[in-house]
Amino acid sequence: MLVTAADIRLVLTTAASPAEGERIAHALVDGRLAACVNLIPGLTSVYRWQETVETANEILLLIKTTAAHLDAVQDAIRRMHSYDLPEFLVLTPESASQPYLGWLLEQTGSRDSRN
Repeated sequence: MLVTAADIRLVLTTAASPAEGERIAHALVDGRLAACVNLIPGLTSVYRWQETVETANEILLLIKTTAAHLDAVQDAIRRMHSYDLPEFLVLTPESASQPYLGWLLEQTGSRDSRN
């Protein structure tokens, strides 16, 4: 079966601390909702919240998942996140290598690893 980049998604979210980011990342990967989560520390975010401009130190999570798992990923983030309104941005890659796509689908249980 040919796998296309249209089958996968990259989800971006931020966390208030490395510990929170790691907790979310481990839960997503352990639950096979994501094949991989990159944790990128050292992020400074400037945003408007409740009519006030805020500055916060955050950690960025790049979550590699599938279109089929998006609702479950979003639910897990909402449940584990300390923010009232966690970021949840979904990107669809234009292309990716077949071996990587196959690995991602295997790790998320979206494709039987024996195929």
